[in-house]
Amino acid sequence: MNSAFDRVLVTGVTGQVGRALIEQLGVHRCVAASRAVLPLDFPETIPHRLDYFRPRAIINAGAYTAVDQAESPDEAIFVKAINEESPAKMGQWCARNRVPLIHFSTDYVFDGSGDAPRTEESPTGPLNAYGLSKRAGEEAILASGCRALIFRTSWVYDHQGKNFFRTMLKLGAEREQLRVVGDQIGAPTFAPQLAHAAILALENALEIEEKTGQFPTGVYHLCHSGDTSWHGFAEEIFEGARERGIPLQVEEVKQIATAEYPTPARRPLNSRLDCSKADRVLGVRLPDWHLGLEECLDLWLEHHSRGDSTS
Repeated sequence: MNSAFDRVLVTGVTGQVGRALIEQLGVHRCVAASRAVLPLDFPETIPHRLDYFRPRAIINAGAYTAVDQAESPDEAIFVKAINEESPAKMGQWCARNRVPLIHFSTDYVFDGSGDAPRTEESPTGPLNAYGLSKRAGEEAILASGCRALIFRTSWVYDHQGKNFFRTMLKLGAEREQLRVVGDQIGAPTFAPQLAHAAILALENALEIEEKTGQFPTGVYHLCHSGDTSWHGFAEEIFEGARERGIPLQVEEVKQIATAEYPTPARRPLNSRLDCSKADRVLGVRLPDWHLGLEECLDLWLEHHSRGDSTS
């Protein structure tokens, strides 16, 4: 493994992707940058903290992700600080110190029109405050001139934490009927597999730099292949749960339109991402989303069976 992985600073360590990154890199190679260690809501502190830790690589999995809450004017300062200003400070520090940066972004930078998968060159057009802030974070990192891989992903979930997968299993065990949106289309992405692909991508990028003298800085799309709706995802979760003997009460999952489930933040209807660039340039590709779900269900059952409180 490249020497850059001797001391990797990872943010967002209590989140799904951050937790998976720590597990896969190993605690002996990481600086687990919790809020106490690196407070992303106070961007002005970032350079000093990074000077102290002197990481050889940074993976920024931290973000303000409460999409509906982000619409509140009271939250604007925090959304901007965490999703735009802190990534900007990281990018500037990385540029000065020749340190590579991985940053995670989102399908929410697009407006969700049409039904074609978006490429990295497709025009952006965020529909909500969260998407706007994430796009601003991308732009700030690119403007810094640092060596960066920016990964836009979609519909991230895990067997632990707060996410759609866990919510469906909980509600499916309590209710006989559920209503789930069926006209938003995207690729559910299993956090541990995303984390693994991001680590591999950085390894490959550093090898490319060693061979060519050029680091492949840029925006890349990275999510599971295939697509489904939230309704389709829920149906597959329940089918897989039943196959594993997980007790459920749910008998019907009714498909509804986005308009029938109003939220403060508008969601894109089309979250399909074309991930061919990451495959072509960085040699990373995630499998069909069904395979991620199978692994997630197995992990959930394993943790649940032994009484793990996080599951």
